[in-house]
Amino acid sequence: MPLTDNAMSPGAIRRKLRGLAAVFLDPAATEAEKVNAETLMTRLEKQLPQEATPRWTDMMFRLGRGVKQMTSVPSPKGDWTDHAFRLGRMLRRARKK
Repeated sequence: MPLTDNAMSPGAIRRKLRGLAAVFLDPAATEAEKVNAETLMTRLEKQLPQEATPRWTDMMFRLGRGVKQMTSVPSPKGDWTDHAFRLGRMLRRARKK
């Protein structure tokens, strides 16, 4: 819960920063638009909080959730290759996120 009504979530700030970055890549954007986008980007970057939790904790959470899901559902065959396949798929998905 934000302390003020004006506070935005980090995800919303990142989306706005991506939109402003698109202005720089737009060949039809004028110099004035690029200057305005740059000042808005610096202002939004100041509002963006620093990540307090390391990235590996998120990966470990997803890994634990995947292991829990994998062990709760009985595999149809129970062969070791099926377990290796599911573990590999889970690790690939965790690495993407």
